[in-house]
Amino acid sequence: MRVLVTGGAGFIGSNLVHYLLGGASAELGVGIDRVVNLDKLTYAGNRSSLAELENDPRHVFVQGDIGDAELVGSLLRDHEIDAVMHLAAESHVDRSIDNPEEFIMTNFVGTYRLLETFRRYLVETGRMIGHSHGKSLGDGSKSAFLHVSTDEVYGSLGPNDAAFCETTPYAPNSPYSASKAGSDHLARAYHHTYGMPVVTTNCSNNYGPYQFPEKLLPLMIRKTLRGESLPVYGDGSNVRDWLYVEDHCRGLAMALLRGKFGETYVIGGKCEMKNLDVVHGIIETVRELAPGRVTKTADELITFVKDRPGHDQRYAIDPTRIGKELGWAPLENFTSGLRKTVQWYLDNDEWIRTIEDGSYRGERLGTLS
Repeated sequence: MRVLVTGGAGFIGSNLVHYLLGGASAELGVGIDRVVNLDKLTYAGNRSSLAELENDPRHVFVQGDIGDAELVGSLLRDHEIDAVMHLAAESHVDRSIDNPEEFIMTNFVGTYRLLETFRRYLVETGRMIGHSHGKSLGDGSKSAFLHVSTDEVYGSLGPNDAAFCETTPYAPNSPYSASKAGSDHLARAYHHTYGMPVVTTNCSNNYGPYQFPEKLLPLMIRKTLRGESLPVYGDGSNVRDWLYVEDHCRGLAMALLRGKFGETYVIGGKCEMKNLDVVHGIIETVRELAPGRVTKTADELITFVKDRPGHDQRYAIDPTRIGKELGWAPLENFTSGLRKTVQWYLDNDEWIRTIEDGSYRGERLGTLS
């Protein structure tokens, strides 16, 4: 199979590319002949996350925009692509509050152009199968389009509300989540209107290797190591459902290969935690894995800061469906996943240092995700 991954130099995308060219074939029983990796290399894209694949002939990296129909069309045709895994997106909520237009253009308009280009490619090559609802790539269908989204499209949960599932109504509360919600609707519409073989996934908060250091875990890990103040929004009571990134990548591959066209699968780690508890866990794990480098107590490190506008109180995912229908389950709990994450950042200091000092793009980081 030949796959086009969009956003494959970003956090989840780079982990996905590593997985597709690594463990996916053995775990899922499918051969990946080629991964064409299309990434615009905005501030969060990093070629060094793909350094181990530089000499792998199965990996083709292309710097470009998903909205460039001519470029995308040529990649689809030249590489005879079977499936698209669409992860390219602007994803930082604070940045969407400051500059919503960029999120609308990338997440909504960009997704439209990608869908339309892929639709034309399917028609031109005779791969469009017409009424595709309920079929899957594993059933012998010729092509598939996996649209990767977020649980933030569902809005905020109260403390006693049932977790998000595939039928939860949409209620986005930030420009970021609204732009992703719009892209989800476009993907659905292209399936129902044109019969395109589309599967959608919505995931909870990811963490793990290669995550840009504006995000909560890598930022807090680095600040803990330096003895710097750890800024926590509000009172730290906001709850997120944490998903180790490789578990997510396994779920994405299963959704692509086994997911029914026209359907949605939510993917979560079944690991709800308050932000404040996450920060305490980070401090203790860094202290354990880097003895002697953490000299301050948690109370000395943590500082509560003004809450972000429209900050959703709680996210939680019920992944029952993807478990029952596709056989997915997370392999990591938060303790094991956090240990792997902290150890990765300890072992890859140079990767994150080039981002923090701005040497990879000439930009210096400042505040909390």
